[in-house]
Amino acid sequence: MLKQAFRFFQKNYIFVLVVILAAVLRFSWLSYAPPSLNWDEVSHGYNAYSILKTGKDEWGQFFPITNFRAYGDYPLPLNLYLTIPFVAAFGLNETAIRLPHVILGVLTVIATYFLVYGITKKRKISFLASFLVAIEPWYLFPSRFVLQSNLSVFFLIAAMAAFFNRNKNKYLLPLSFLFLGLTLFSYHTTRIFSPLLLLALFVIYKKDLVKTFKKGKVASFASIFFIILFLLPLPFILAKQEARARSKAVFLIDEGAVNKIVEKRVSSDLSPVLTKLIYNRPTYFAQEFFKNYFGYLSPQFLFLEGGTQYQFSIPGKGLLYLVNLPFFYLGLIILIQKALKRKKDYQLLLVWFLLSPIPASITQEKFAVLRSSTMLPLPAILTGLGLFYVWHFLKERKLSVSLLRFLVALYFIVLVASTENYLTTYFTEYRNDYSWAWQYGYKEVVHYTKEHYDEYDKIVTTKKYGEPHTFFLFYWSWDPEDFRNDQNLIRFYQSDWYWVDRFDKFYFVNDWEMPKTFDEDFVLESGGEISCVDKKCLLITSPGNFPKEWNKLQTINFLDDKPAFEIYEN
Repeated sequence: MLKQAFRFFQKNYIFVLVVILAAVLRFSWLSYAPPSLNWDEVSHGYNAYSILKTGKDEWGQFFPITNFRAYGDYPLPLNLYLTIPFVAAFGLNETAIRLPHVILGVLTVIATYFLVYGITKKRKISFLASFLVAIEPWYLFPSRFVLQSNLSVFFLIAAMAAFFNRNKNKYLLPLSFLFLGLTLFSYHTTRIFSPLLLLALFVIYKKDLVKTFKKGKVASFASIFFIILFLLPLPFILAKQEARARSKAVFLIDEGAVNKIVEKRVSSDLSPVLTKLIYNRPTYFAQEFFKNYFGYLSPQFLFLEGGTQYQFSIPGKGLLYLVNLPFFYLGLIILIQKALKRKKDYQLLLVWFLLSPIPASITQEKFAVLRSSTMLPLPAILTGLGLFYVWHFLKERKLSVSLLRFLVALYFIVLVASTENYLTTYFTEYRNDYSWAWQYGYKEVVHYTKEHYDEYDKIVTTKKYGEPHTFFLFYWSWDPEDFRNDQNLIRFYQSDWYWVDRFDKFYFVNDWEMPKTFDEDFVLESGGEISCVDKKCLLITSPGNFPKEWNKLQTINFLDDKPAFEIYEN
């Protein structure tokens, strides 16, 4: 056994080292950076904990299959079930809920290698692509915390890796369709993207697949079974209101877009007929869609600025290292050329590339990192194609071996320096300067409250930083059955969101409704008032926002030393 392992390492030592590097970059200081859990992470974690303990989510839904409610954004459920074994093993904490995503990140590196090798049959390109997936920001940053897209990225890449290697083992084809089906329960974007990619796959490989299915073997039956199993219910799932809740909130054509169209019509000097022809929903959608679409393929998004949400990328830093910019676009040209030569695998890659920006392009947000993640791992593949084209081009020009080695060494020196610079920024400046974006301070708030819980009749917390009740449930490991059956529980639906104003002796109040004087009552958004005149109350609020004559007990700062929470008592 040891001899076999040694031989494998000798033959594949570069690949093994890449996987080890990927693991080190993802496992290291996992509870340190990102600096804290955000509200989506604690929501996924607590709902997984609730299902583990009771078989129901926090809303009482028994083993949700298509979506679970959460805050009203209805995430997909696969991450819940992936998280449950880790919560069972390690408890309800940061490591337990982030660990499966770290593992997925490492598996994505492995899947990328086999995907690229299945297409190119070239180990060096496969090594390089997997190495880039191990170190580049677009792959590394999301894989260190809880994101639904981590599941969809892995299952999509694994599905294509199995498909491109289907001739090596008859069971890889059904495995490919199984993985592709799982993307439909991983993230919202792949519910749009995966059926389109599957359709393209059938069009391109129609003759090959018909021959395979006609053989009537177990693998063919399993392939058809998985396709029907996942695709047949999809229209019914998408028809449900909760499945469309998130898309409704982010879709390009919303009330704001309609108002813009009306404003342009009113201010137009054209005739009424021309005005309606130019300013309407279809033309607005087309204009915004194509602007978004090409934006996602631009150097600005990919190599220079990155995304616009602070939780999904480092502000002002590209998602891919700048040194790879020329090789990426050269690789795209090579891909197009190979596809035009009717090479089926490259045709599917090109369709994949062309389809990948669509889910993000039909939403309002500019440069949405997660919604464009269906593009992964294509940047690494294109970079590999471009780089090795340059290598062979220079080699054919009979450059000296020493010069070629120097250029290769120079490339990797720049790449390693870029990685070092990125990691330094990520673990220092980003962590300190953007801890507020991660709702830092809630863990400290809950720990303080837990220590002093018995000293107070009522505990009032500001809603300023979003969904405080979930942080209390998570960090307290609050019994899910007790929470759902709490007689004091107040939950209500407003503005396409589910809010919690009270449970147990906790009250959650909007920041702008904090009283300014000692004898004023706190006002709940759902209605009702909270009096602390004759009760001992603990107040957790934003800086300087408290009733007069209350006593400050503690200040909890963000990591940049700016105050996040202040804790008072009456």
